[in-house]
Amino acid sequence: MMKLFDAHCHLQDPRIISKAPQLIATALDTGVVRFAVNGVSEKDWHLVKQMGENYPSVIPCFGLHPWFVAERTPNWFNTLKECLESTPSAAVGEIGLDKGSHGKQIDFAVQIEVFRQQLELAKELKRPASIHCVRAFGDLLQIMKSMGPFPAGFILHSYLGSGEMVPEFAKLGAYFSFSGFLMSLEARKAKKMLKTVPSERILLETDAPDALPKSELGSLFLIDGDPSIPEELQGQGGKLSTSSDLTRDEKDASTLPKETFNHPANIQNVLSYVASFLDMTKEELAEISYKNAVHLFSYDGSKVLQEN
Repeated sequence: MMKLFDAHCHLQDPRIISKAPQLIATALDTGVVRFAVNGVSEKDWHLVKQMGENYPSVIPCFGLHPWFVAERTPNWFNTLKECLESTPSAAVGEIGLDKGSHGKQIDFAVQIEVFRQQLELAKELKRPASIHCVRAFGDLLQIMKSMGPFPAGFILHSYLGSGEMVPEFAKLGAYFSFSGFLMSLEARKAKKMLKTVPSERILLETDAPDALPKSELGSLFLIDGDPSIPEELQGQGGKLSTSSDLTRDEKDASTLPKETFNHPANIQNVLSYVASFLDMTKEELAEISYKNAVHLFSYDGSKVLQEN
């Protein structure tokens, strides 16, 4: 069986945390052997820490996401540093910059300040960081250049930036991680951008419970109890059941509600999609992306290093 590494997800998310044991077990059965679980605010760091302690396959990551910077406490940075220092297996994330519809409501100068503090901490501790960037790639590149390079590496998660920026980010230590969000790009643009990414810098992720791939319904794992899914489409804890009387259009996941939860086992769909653009077999891309993730997450104290 192919081994896969989910380089960025949120299994501690309140929408799915009660299902986490089942989701992890199902994903493990399909070949997903590691999950980099990213915190987003002070409120969930303890949950990520617990998950890392309870599941050998979970790599905990602690960070303050740009959407939540306004909610930070005066002691947030010390708490974050303490989390990372007391958890040698942890990486930094999710951190970043956002000028999208959600992020533009949050003071960008504050986003930058919080982001830079966390980047400096990642450098100091020699841990990789998982970075969120929406409509702010120019700003991000400028900051990374001013602070780089980053020998421990960093992930540009769910990368949708331009191919032109890839070499500059790569020189600084970037890995480019792809999720179901890639399917929102025009196929021609996606292929052009993917072709610019060095093979030793490619990662795969689900960003679960977000970024459900727009694949055929019958190829997807959905999450039991997801309130957005029509009852007739609910499976029994795994692969979606699709009846033969559905039309072709109805069998495409793009017809599901936007808020439908993503399952970590759906990294298989991301694998197939990315491999098709890179003229690789799924097996080749699985091996390359897994090896890249193992390399990135092999910092001192990491679970990956302990087991390899």
